[in-house]
Amino acid sequence: MAEGETESPGPKKRGPYISSVTSRSVNLMIRGVVLFFIGVFLALVLNLLQIQRNVTLFPPDVIASIFSSAWWVPPCCGTASAVIGLLYPCIDRHLGEPHKFKREWSSVMRCVAVFVGINHASAKVDFDNNIQLSLTLAALSIGLWWTFDRSRSGFGLGVGIAFLATVVTQLLVYNGVYQYTSPDFLYVRSWLPCIFFAGGITMGNIGRQLAMILKMQLTKFRICLHSHKESLEGQVLLQIGVRCRRIPQEGPVIQPERSGHVSLPT
Repeated sequence: MAEGETESPGPKKRGPYISSVTSRSVNLMIRGVVLFFIGVFLALVLNLLQIQRNVTLFPPDVIASIFSSAWWVPPCCGTASAVIGLLYPCIDRHLGEPHKFKREWSSVMRCVAVFVGINHASAKVDFDNNIQLSLTLAALSIGLWWTFDRSRSGFGLGVGIAFLATVVTQLLVYNGVYQYTSPDFLYVRSWLPCIFFAGGITMGNIGRQLAMILKMQLTKFRICLHSHKESLEGQVLLQIGVRCRRIPQEGPVIQPERSGHVSLPT
């Protein structure tokens, strides 16, 4: 650098660890991975209940897991759970309607328990016909939304998820991937959209709770980091001040002349 030139201050770069922790993409990745494994676990448990009651039937050559389920079902459900769980808080943020109703983990766990109960009821409770079962599950699903969500965006996304998932399931059954016993709604059971609706509400609540928790932890981390940085800067300035006071002041220099006389500074 040439003499007289000064280096432009510019924005201070954060370390690789700080950048990774405070990055939004890392936040999304963590939430997506957690939601994926939650979806895989719920798919294994709930699909086991359906198979035990002979509600869903898979060909013998595709049954290849410890829970007697097709291998592709858990990954697909995990991916769908991650997408739904990330989509709910994103829609809330874009609509400017943050979800503040029952934002605690105990409420989320109760929502998961009710969803598992609805799915269990669809496999074990015997009704005279599928219409009564479908109406009962529809009422329970709407009750789940009213108890644990009550947001317009949540209801709209739940209906859209139920419609899209039902169409995909119809196509899978039509192509012979698997089948339902006693179908009464084209190729599937009429209560299946109710299960998809309740599942969308449940994963949306889990996704919202994860987003809120990670945001709170990230805010606390940034506050702690800022306070620690100010403390370090204060310590550095204090040390510089102490060192400056310890430097002895130089007096006037007396230079002897050639004639032998001493010239004192004025």
